[in-house]
Amino acid sequence: MRQIAIYGKGGIGKSTVASNLSVAFAEKGLKVMQIGCDPKRDSTRNLTGGEMIPTVLDTYRELLRVGKDKHDLTLEDIVFTGCYGVLCVESGGPEPGIGCAGRGVLTAIEILRDLSAFEVYNLDIAIYDVLGDVVCGGFAQPIRQGYAREIYLVCSGEFMSLYAANNISKGINRLAGQAPSRLAGLILNSRGEEAFEQSVLKAFSESLGSQLIHVIPKSLEIADYEVEGKTVVEGAPQSEVAHRFRELAEKILAHEKLVIPEPLELKALQSLYRKVLKEK
Repeated sequence: MRQIAIYGKGGIGKSTVASNLSVAFAEKGLKVMQIGCDPKRDSTRNLTGGEMIPTVLDTYRELLRVGKDKHDLTLEDIVFTGCYGVLCVESGGPEPGIGCAGRGVLTAIEILRDLSAFEVYNLDIAIYDVLGDVVCGGFAQPIRQGYAREIYLVCSGEFMSLYAANNISKGINRLAGQAPSRLAGLILNSRGEEAFEQSVLKAFSESLGSQLIHVIPKSLEIADYEVEGKTVVEGAPQSEVAHRFRELAEKILAHEKLVIPEPLELKALQSLYRKVLKEK
């Protein structure tokens, strides 16, 4: 089973990339599970027609409220089927103002493991869509526990996107001795001038010892279908951007180069960015 994690700066489009990849993989007949690792529980909404599914933590808390425990949980309580048969899970988070959001990720993973979810569903691919640009505590669990063997960083050409990706690379590097998780590459989710964004991400990825895997062009079609609770691969299957997601899926299936990244110091990252800006 391929275990893939999508990390990146908050709001950079991780859930968009993850859900479109899930559908692209499922189109090939692969059994896919997407696991949303964010208290907002919106990772899978474009796989369920916009419906927000119950989270693992909310379901667990309800069992505790009525005097039961996690042994009374079933996979049917927390795993839901989305479009093209993609299996959807949302970890959820603590009650507002109480506890650590990262704990929700850890609890969800532990429950899925205890229920032998990956074996029961005979998965080909598990995709973890992980909150924002933090790799501490519970949010590092897909890496720390070795669940996410392949990590892809979603970036734009904005400096803060690279800054976040560099911080995540530091986390991967630090945890490399504890787990087999490695950086597989960068994915450009374009927001501006694509030629510049490609140049800066190519230079950045090479500095990490990795590579820019693929480019998703800026497209209003993506946003149009997300309003309807759909991926663009489902809603506009013949569109150019849908084909780009399918190409990304093909590249990931064929991809084998996994590395321990060598993150940059802040000044070096700033210098790299300024150099590409001057060459623009």
